[in-house]
Amino acid sequence: MLEVPVSTIRFWENEFAILKPKKNNKGNRLFTQGDLKNLKTIHFLLREKGMTIAGVRKALAQGIDEIDYRLEIANSLKTIRGMLVELKDTI
Repeated sequence: MLEVPVSTIRFWENEFAILKPKKNNKGNRLFTQGDLKNLKTIHFLLREKGMTIAGVRKALAQGIDEIDYRLEIANSLKTIRGMLVELKDTI
């Protein structure tokens, strides 16, 4: 979904307190919708905003609500851009 290796997700799990997926008896991680939302937020800050791990920790400590809002705006703009590119290609 995020197109990152599983090892990266495990690393992020150790680095960020907001990522605490449950594990089944075999040790497989079971991510909730909240965990997936947090993963997307972390991915956005690290990969798209270019923040460092320490910077992301600080941003998350200040409040995840504004970050989620900005992530929603970024995703909406990407969707709109995709529609416009598709429309341009059909013209």
